Amino acid sequence: MSKLIAVELIATRILEIRGRKVMLDRDLAKLYGVTTKRLNEQVKRNKRRFPEDFMFRLSWDEVESLRSHFATLNNTWPEVSRRGKHIKYLPYVFTEQGVAMLSSVLNSERAIQVNILIMRAFVRLRRVLLSHKELFFKLSELERKVERHDVDIKDIFEAIRQLMRLPPEHRKIAGFTTK
Repeated sequence: MSKLIAVELIATRILEIRGRKVMLDRDLAKLYGVTTKRLNEQVKRNKRRFPEDFMFRLSWDEVESLRSHFATLNNTWPEVSRRGKHIKYLPYVFTEQGVAMLSSVLNSERAIQVNILIMRAFVRLRRVLLSHKELFFKLSELERKVERHDVDIKDIFEAIRQLMRLPPEHRKIAGFTTK
């Protein structure tokens, strides 16, 4: 698989939660080739490396929201339940900095390579968002110009209508007149 395709696939796994771009622990575990349990064990062993702005745990409501979002796409997202065969533990999500820190605690060649691809995906996503902001700004600017032109055109039509309402004797004649 080419690196560009891999970056594109990873970018689809970047979510926005609490106003931050994050990745789920289960998605990261698949990419790194480890179980989610193993990934979270390594994180717990290195808790000081993962402050709240690097990693946080989702609430039950956030998990339910994600489950219903993914259920429309496919049925691989498990039911939200605190007991039984469903999700027993709330998942962790990792910000870009948290993902970078993961590669240091998952000390393997695959972790390094996957981490590089994930960082590229975050960068690509930032570029896309930036280009969308620039496009939005340009469209807003164009809209303001068009609105101004609309006002000017309406004024011109109103002036023409007023001229048409005047009786012929009150209209000023343009041009030269001869006697």
